Amino acid sequence: MIRESIGVDGVAELVIANPPVNALGLEDIRQLVSRLRGYTSDARVHAVIIRGEGPGFCGGGDVKEVQRLPGHDGILGQVHGSLDLTLAISECPIPVIGAIHGYCIGLGVLVAGVCDILLAAPGTTFVLAEADNGATSGAIQAIGLLPDKRLRAAMFTCEPFYSEELASYGSVLRLVPQEDLAAAARTLAGTIAAKRNNVIRGLKAAISNSIGRDLRTAYRQEISYTLELNMSGEARDARGTFVDGTRSGYLAGGRDPQSPSS
Repeated sequence: MIRESIGVDGVAELVIANPPVNALGLEDIRQLVSRLRGYTSDARVHAVIIRGEGPGFCGGGDVKEVQRLPGHDGILGQVHGSLDLTLAISECPIPVIGAIHGYCIGLGVLVAGVCDILLAAPGTTFVLAEADNGATSGAIQAIGLLPDKRLRAAMFTCEPFYSEELASYGSVLRLVPQEDLAAAARTLAGTIAAKRNNVIRGLKAAISNSIGRDLRTAYRQEISYTLELNMSGEARDARGTFVDGTRSGYLAGGRDPQSPSS
């Protein structure tokens, strides 16, 4: 479930509230995309916060749903939904602030990678789990967090990296204790929302035009290899190791947040 609130200060808040681990199913993705795109014509909204409720920000795309749906419906829904969601964030005409805590896995990392500004709790774990799920996409979004060689290592190994490292690159603006994170995000968003809305919208467009990434073209190129692996059956087999519990977990204690026993 995605909860939305819009304050009198012009700050919209989108909360991922999908227990137990905030995995994003296809309907959750559609809700996020719809709300983000709706802000284009909503003059009330001057800034957006995306955050998670519960132990972590986002456990990634819902792998069990992908496996459960017939044929290639699940993987097609996830790859197209991931593109739509990250485009909706990057093309949202107002600044989008990510408030990240606990864990941020797979699709969650892609979301974080295209937010305009990030705040994170200390010790937040990030994992690009695509290789273990038989996927080849996400680099174009994640390059917003990590430099080239570090990105390659993270994607090839699926090993965790942490908010402290991202703060050292400037990818995370500030580390904030988890109990203060939502309030800090609202304060930052309020500072932006208090400025002239048309100026901020123009400024985001100007920055994106100057230093932006061609998400649509690059991501479609990346997913072509993912789709080949799904057609051959190799990707489904890779995801199956997660569903049947035979894959090692990514987080402390060896458990993935979406694992069957978590």
